[in-house]
Amino acid sequence: MYRLNLNMQEAVRHHSVPCRNMGEIYLYTGTGGGKTTNALGLALRCVGHRQKVIIIQFLKWWKKTGEWRIRKRLAPYYEIYQFGRPGWKGLKNLDERDRRLSEKALQFAKKVAKEKRPRLLILDEINLAIHCGLLKVDDVMRFLDALPKRTDIVLTGRYAPQELIKRADYVNEIVDRKHPKKLVAKAGIQY
Repeated sequence: MYRLNLNMQEAVRHHSVPCRNMGEIYLYTGTGGGKTTNALGLALRCVGHRQKVIIIQFLKWWKKTGEWRIRKRLAPYYEIYQFGRPGWKGLKNLDERDRRLSEKALQFAKKVAKEKRPRLLILDEINLAIHCGLLKVDDVMRFLDALPKRTDIVLTGRYAPQELIKRADYVNEIVDRKHPKKLVAKAGIQY
């Protein structure tokens, strides 16, 4: 039990496992909402410690989300890039343009990982891009093997392939247990 007068640094120093200098893989999957939100929580923590965060969103293009709108205020520690087709409406309408954008996003991720060496790299909806056949899981696995040693990475999206689940250090499955019959999207909460 912690003594009440310990501050957070003392608590971490005295009671936790020493931090490895190796990046780890965090995977958020499942059919429930909150996968991107979990990743953004990690991003906020990194920015709070003045550590570089780069977010690459697959299949997303909408600029009214909170994570997009905050980018200038959190610079230079926070960068976000979108690789989705404007107006995209669901998995049944994917085409060659979506495949090209997903491949471009993965190539961009390789470039920024090598050149900028972020503390945290978030590949938002990459699991879904793989599931839909827009990316090959083997290409993503090779990318993970080539990451800078100190970069942690977050992979989000439904339908994560077993290869990524097995490879990840942390796997969280978000399950939808209950939600209102009428879904309301609130600025600052759902987007």
